[in-house]
Amino acid sequence: MLDTEIVLNAMKKIGEPVGAGKVAEITGLDRKVVDKVFDQLKKEGKIVSPVRCKWQPS
Repeated sequence: MLDTEIVLNAMKKIGEPVGAGKVAEITGLDRKVVDKVFDQLKKEGKIVSPVRCKWQPS
């Protein structure tokens, strides 16, 4: 499974806006990897930020 899929699935499972640190903790991925995935997902429009520094699937 790709890192993007792992991150998106984790965010959907959590069900609320979440920061990169929490996603890294839950998935076991390195925080830097999660930050890169967040950047990619933001550019693709797959995640949105309803609260500062927290993200959720769009």
